[in-house]
Amino acid sequence: MESRLKKSLNAGGRENRSTEDHSRLAPEEKFTSSHERKKMWSEEWTQSALPKAPSIPGWHVCWLSSTNSYDSIDKRMRLGYVPVKSEEVSGFEGYKVKAGEHVGYVACNEMLLFKIPMDMYQEVMLHMHHDLPNEEADKIRVQVEQLQGTQDSSGRGLADIEGDGLRQLSKNNVPNPVFHG
Repeated sequence: MESRLKKSLNAGGRENRSTEDHSRLAPEEKFTSSHERKKMWSEEWTQSALPKAPSIPGWHVCWLSSTNSYDSIDKRMRLGYVPVKSEEVSGFEGYKVKAGEHVGYVACNEMLLFKIPMDMYQEVMLHMHHDLPNEEADKIRVQVEQLQGTQDSSGRGLADIEGDGLRQLSKNNVPNPVFHG
């Protein structure tokens, strides 16, 4: 029989399906490991693309985006934020803006370094992360208290409270926190 007509599993140098399938991994085998995921999450919430903001006594220092239209630089300046000049912090001379409207300030890509007096920072943080959550807890407590004793059309109670979560909401004796920044 002529060799061209002979049936062969690896005709033309082709491997069999089992070896090809082995090289194609299942999607779950491509998933990152738990360790790799934790590292990715950690990197997601750290400022790895920006240099660490320097410490300026009496001020909270942070990077602000010059391209965010909702949280704009002008809005932050009205709230009391002040741009940091390159002369104010050592080691940031290379990040000095050389042209444009932010000449002389510290920048990295589209981010600008800003500062706000620590007392103003404490006031804002206290309001946003202490007072407002306490107000929301009070609203929840009032809603639950209003539902207690009410019934639906079949006579079943609308509120069934388990545990002591409502009692914990009623305790508003948490001292005002001090934010570090």
